[in-house]
Amino acid sequence: MGNHITKEKLTAGVIFGDTNNNDYIYMPGGEIGCAQPVCVMERNSGREELSIDEAAEKVAKLSLKPLNLPYFGKK
Repeated sequence: MGNHITKEKLTAGVIFGDTNNNDYIYMPGGEIGCAQPVCVMERNSGREELSIDEAAEKVAKLSLKPLNLPYFGKK
């Protein structure tokens, strides 16, 4: 999946993650439509804010996939 497509999916509210490692990247709803949106990466070690470019790179690097989470759903 290219970075451009990943950015579009993040902007659309898709949650990427790996349930085995508890790694998740998503864009909070309040950031959608912002000029420079911030994404969130959640791990066991805590939360980190990322630019959309950084988030797309981490999705690729960590091989995160779109998820359907029980507490968030697909988006």
